[in-house]
Amino acid sequence: MAEMNVEFINPFLMAATSILHDMCQLDVKIGKPYVKTTEFDEDSVITMIGVTGEMRGQVLIAFSLPVACDIASKMIMMPISEMNELSMSAISELGNMILGNAATILSTKGIGIDITPPSLCRGTMSITTSYARNICIPLAYADGKYVELDIALKQE
Repeated sequence: MAEMNVEFINPFLMAATSILHDMCQLDVKIGKPYVKTTEFDEDSVITMIGVTGEMRGQVLIAFSLPVACDIASKMIMMPISEMNELSMSAISELGNMILGNAATILSTKGIGIDITPPSLCRGTMSITTSYARNICIPLAYADGKYVELDIALKQE
């Protein structure tokens, strides 16, 4: 299994913290990265985005259902209590913005990547990542809420 160069995690963290601040008015604290299996429980909402080009793999942005509703509420500036078409669209777009910004940051370092359209997944699931090790970085905000950034990429 490929090891991921930690230098390539920072552009994703920079993009995620910037977008969460600008779009949701959240100041997140970056938690300690760790290697994680990609397993999620029934309360999960996951945006999955594939990466191709000079780096290949996938990036997952995972939330508990209450956190996904909270983030969607902040994005569309109205209360959201369930994942409906509008809130799912907001969460998918959040993934697009984060990965788009990460791609821009990587391009300034001479690394070209393309991203796939996001897939939104809900509930219990497990993803096999034999291609690259999955690095999980929790992004915590108010009262113990957090967004999980799972990065499983390798450089070509």
